[in-house]
Amino acid sequence: MVVDFVVEFAKLLSFEPDKIKYEIVPHEDFDEIVIWAKKADVGRIIGKEGSMVRAIKTVIDGCRVKENKNYKITVKIAE
Repeated sequence: MVVDFVVEFAKLLSFEPDKIKYEIVPHEDFDEIVIWAKKADVGRIIGKEGSMVRAIKTVIDGCRVKENKNYKITVKIAE
C-alpha cells in the first residue's frame, strides 16, 4: 500500500512517468523505498529544499501505525 502510493506519487510529479523504477530494500528496522528517476525528475520528486519528499514521508508516517513498519525514501538518478 505505502510503496504503491509513493511510486504513483512520483509518477504524477515526473515528466517521464514511464521511466520511474523502484526497489524495496529491507533493513532490520525499516524498509527503504528506492525511487529511480531521470535527472530532470529527481529534482521534482525531492522538491525545493526537500519539501515534496518530506510531504510524502508525512503521509506514509500515518500508515506506519497501521502496518507497524517504518519506511525510508531514497531518490536516485537512473542511468
